[in-house]
Amino acid sequence: MDPRAVVSARARVPSPEDCDRLGAVLSLIAGPTRIRLLHALDTAEELCVGDLALALCASEDSVGYGLKMLRTAGLVTRRKEGRTVYYRLVDGFPELLRSDCLRQLVHLTRAGAYGGA
Repeated sequence: MDPRAVVSARARVPSPEDCDRLGAVLSLIAGPTRIRLLHALDTAEELCVGDLALALCASEDSVGYGLKMLRTAGLVTRRKEGRTVYYRLVDGFPELLRSDCLRQLVHLTRAGAYGGA
């Protein structure tokens, strides 16, 4: 047993409550449509449901439902202009999550380094 390593690990491990919240958010964004929505909004900054549906080759219903879930979680915000509603990632959405984690995980899964090997 290495008491210093245990103390160090214990000090850096998030609380059970923080892990519950993080797990809920990660499971929420884990849906294929929602992941694609995050990537599309990261790339285009702001799009309406119709444009997102075209970009994702998905139905407006599935895009709308995914946006509703992401908005409820506080990850996406909307702006209305006339009858059109535009969606974007919330200010402060973690850049490292977008630029590093999501893209790297896609790369790893393509390479077969995760899950398929």
